[in-house]
Amino acid sequence: MRIGNFNVEIEFIADNILRVLYYYGREAVIDNSLVVLPNLEKLSIKGESTSPSIISLSSKSLSVDINTSNGELIIKDNKGGIVVKEKRRDLKFNEELSTYNVEQEFGLSEGERLYGLGQHAGGNGLGQSSAYKLDYNGLSIMLSQRNTDIGIPFMISSKGYGILWDNYSLGSISLKGNELRVWFEAGKKIDYYVIFGDFIDDVIKGYRKLTGDTPLLPKWAYGYWQSKERYKSQDELVSVVKEFRERKIPLDVIVLDWRYWGKYGWNAFKFDEIDFPRPKDMVEEIHKMGAKLAISIWPTFGKETEVFKNMESKGCIIPGTTAVNPFKEGCRELFWSYVKRFYDIGIDAYWLDASEPETGLGLVFFSPIHDVDLGIGKGYEHLNAYPLMETKAVYEGQRRISDKRVAILTRSAFAGQQRYSAISWSGDVLGDWATLRSQIPAGLNFSISGIPYWTTDTGGFFSGNPETKAYAEIFVRWFQWSTFCPILRVHGTIFPKEPWRFPKEYQDVILKYIRLRYELLPYIYSLAWMTYSNGYTIMRPLVMDFRNDKNVYDLDEQYMFGPYIMVSPVTLPSIREKDVYLPSDEYWYDFWTDEKLEGGRTTDVKVSLGTIPLFVRGGAVLPLLGKDVSNAMEDWDVLHLRIYPGKDGYFEIYDDDGVTYDYERGKYFIVPIRWDDNKQELTIGKKRGDLEMRKRIMITWVEKGKGIEYSKPDVEVEYDGKESITVKRH
Repeated sequence: MRIGNFNVEIEFIADNILRVLYYYGREAVIDNSLVVLPNLEKLSIKGESTSPSIISLSSKSLSVDINTSNGELIIKDNKGGIVVKEKRRDLKFNEELSTYNVEQEFGLSEGERLYGLGQHAGGNGLGQSSAYKLDYNGLSIMLSQRNTDIGIPFMISSKGYGILWDNYSLGSISLKGNELRVWFEAGKKIDYYVIFGDFIDDVIKGYRKLTGDTPLLPKWAYGYWQSKERYKSQDELVSVVKEFRERKIPLDVIVLDWRYWGKYGWNAFKFDEIDFPRPKDMVEEIHKMGAKLAISIWPTFGKETEVFKNMESKGCIIPGTTAVNPFKEGCRELFWSYVKRFYDIGIDAYWLDASEPETGLGLVFFSPIHDVDLGIGKGYEHLNAYPLMETKAVYEGQRRISDKRVAILTRSAFAGQQRYSAISWSGDVLGDWATLRSQIPAGLNFSISGIPYWTTDTGGFFSGNPETKAYAEIFVRWFQWSTFCPILRVHGTIFPKEPWRFPKEYQDVILKYIRLRYELLPYIYSLAWMTYSNGYTIMRPLVMDFRNDKNVYDLDEQYMFGPYIMVSPVTLPSIREKDVYLPSDEYWYDFWTDEKLEGGRTTDVKVSLGTIPLFVRGGAVLPLLGKDVSNAMEDWDVLHLRIYPGKDGYFEIYDDDGVTYDYERGKYFIVPIRWDDNKQELTIGKKRGDLEMRKRIMITWVEKGKGIEYSKPDVEVEYDGKESITVKRH
C-alpha cells in the first residue's frame, strides 16, 4: 500500500510485535539486518478498508489504522486504546551522502514517560553530570558511541510499549511535551518495530525475540572482579590473587589491563617476556587459586605490529585508522584468530576496550569512520553498530571451537549485543559524588534498553587516594551500590583499589559487601537464568514492576534488583538518613532490621557508613548461600531461604555446571519454591532438569529483629529434588 510518496508494509512478527516499513524503491528493503534475527516467522494478517481513507490490520493484541489521506498511522491495543501515533515521516535526500536523512514525528499521551536508548549520563564526556534524569521528557538524546555514552535505538514507554529502530547511523531523539521527534543521519528506508505488552517485561521479551536471547555468563562472572590500570607484571598480578586468598576475601576475576605487549607494539597479541615471562604458567597459577583471568584487547593496532601489517594486507583495517573492520566476515574471523591466542593459554574472559571504537587517533570516535567504505556500505550508515560486530567476532569465534561459556567486557554496545555474552561498563568516569549520582539513571536506562549486563568502574576510573577518608567514603558508597548491579567490578587509574588499600573502618564495610554479594549468588544466578529463559531484566527501574503507581515514573535513585530487593544508593557525603519511596500495594521489609512497612508512602531511613537503604518485598522467597566461599565456583550445597510473609510468594532456584553450554541441552536443575501466606506453608517442589543435586536448606521466617545478619534459622531440611517438601511455620 502507499501513503503519499511512500510504499508502506506492515508485518506482524507476533501478536504483540509489528514491523512498520517505508521506502521509495523495493531495492531498499533487502532484509540483511545486523540487529534483527533472520528468518523470523510472520503472522498472516490481511488489511481491510474500514472507511474510504482508513486501512486496518489487527492481531489479538494490536491493531494498526493507516490513514491514507493525512498520512497518520495509529497503533491501538485490543481494547481500542491508542498505544502510539505516528504523525509524520520523511526521507530527505542528502546529496553529499547520496542517501536519505530519516525523520519521524510521533504523538504521545499525556503524562507518558520514555526510557532506554542506551546509557546517557550527560555532562562532559567523562560520565559526570550535575543534572540527573531517568525519563527523557524535555530532553534531546544523541544516539552516538563515545567513551561514557552508549547509543541504542530502542525506547521503552511507561504505557507498556517499545520502539526499536533498525538503523545504525547517528541519531537524535527529542521529546518535548507530547511530541517525539526522531532523526537518523542515513537510511534508504524507515524501518522500525513496535512491541507491546501488559508488562514492560513483555516488551523486553519481545525485543529479545527480535534480536536474540541473552546467554548465561560463566557462574564466576557474577562474583567479584578486581582490576586496575594496571598490573605491570606477571608477579604483581599473581601476588594480588594470593593476597586475596591469604586474607580470605572472596574473588573470582583478576583483570590484566593494557601494555602487557611491551616491545612488541600496541595490541600485538603478545606478552613482553621481560614482565610476563611465562604467561601460560601465570594463567595456570591463577586458576589453581580458584580465580579467573580477563585480558584487555583493543580494536586498534600499532602500525609496527605483525597484526596490523597482516590485517592491512587483507583489507581488514578501516582506511585512515588503525582499527579492525569487523563488518567484514573474513576480518571478524581474522580478529578472532588473534584473540584465540589468549584462549589457547587458558585466559577466561576478553575485555574489548574502546569498542566505540577509538580509532587510533585519540578520543575521536565518529569522524574517522564516517566517510569510509566498510565493505557493507558507508561508515555513516553503520558506525553505531561497531561494538555489536566486534563482540560478534569474539563470541562466534569461541563458540565455533568450544563449549566453554564466553565472557566479554566491552565499553560500548548496540541493539542485539546481548546475544553475544557482552557485559558493558560505563566508561572512564570520574570518581566523585556527581558522577556516582549520574551513573544510577544511566545504568537503569541501559538495562531497560534490553541489554541486561552492565557495570561501572566502581569508585570511578579517575579515582582518588584510598588512604583519604574523603575518597574512601565515595568508594564505599559506590561499592555498596555496585554490589546490587548485575556485575560487581572495581577498576581505576592512578591509585590501586584493592580492599586492603583503604582505612580499616572503610575496608570492613567493603569486605562486608563482598561477602554479601556472594551470599546473594543463588538469587543472582537464578535471575540470570530468568534473563536467558524468559527475557528478564536484573537491574530494574521501578516503572517495570510498579507501572500502576505513577509516583515511581521519575524516581531515578531507586530500583529493583530482581523481583524482591529494592535498592536506594547513598550518593551524598556524611548523611545519616535518606528519604525512600515505598511503592504502593505492597508490604516492604527493611533489609537490615526486617521492620515491616506498608507501601504507598515515603519513609525516612536511617543509614550508617555500613548500610544503605534496602527493602525486601512482602511475599519474597529469597535464596541465599548458607556458607562462606572464596569464589563462585565452589559447591553451593547449603542454601538459606528467607521468607518474607505478607502475601503469597514464588521463586525458582536455578543451578548448573556454571562453565559450559550444557544448560542449552537441559543439564541443569530448577527448584520451585512456593510460600502460601494464608496457610503459612512453604513448599519446596520436585526439581526439574537433568542435573542431580543434594542440598541442606535452612529456612528463616522473617520478622522484626531477624535482619539479614541474623544467622539462626527456624528450620533445616535435607533436599535431593526427588520429592517435594512442605514445611509449616509454627
